[in-house]
Amino acid sequence: MFFAALQQAMAQAIGHRLFTVMRHDPVAGRNRRAYSSDPEAYPVSGFKPVSWDHPWTRRVLVDGQAWIGRDAGDIAWAYPDHEKIAGMGLASAMNLPVRWNGLTLGTVNLLHGPAHFQERDADVGAVFAAMAAPALLAIDAG
Repeated sequence: MFFAALQQAMAQAIGHRLFTVMRHDPVAGRNRRAYSSDPEAYPVSGFKPVSWDHPWTRRVLVDGQAWIGRDAGDIAWAYPDHEKIAGMGLASAMNLPVRWNGLTLGTVNLLHGPAHFQERDADVGAVFAAMAAPALLAIDAG
């Protein structure tokens, strides 16, 4: 239940209305949902294909830098399921890469209402995301 504790801690420190954790699989070219605060809308073990030519992929999955989407336009740019996200009343996002030995293991993703996330949130979020590395590695070991 590490991810549930991480969700609670990040809710207090940063705030979110949707919280997910994805396990990145570069060989298969997809990300698998390992945790979701809303399993009905975003079930665990759901997959999202990786679009290697998208700038979001380069920034977050390849370069290991956080991405902040501040409004519905940013969400539409980054997320193929942006209409579903908008339908949930969400209009900002922060994707935090989880890195280990120079590779991205996955992402911690927070979504909220418009303009919720700021650059300082990414700095704080990076500390929390780093703590998720052992849990993501354990997925492969289990």
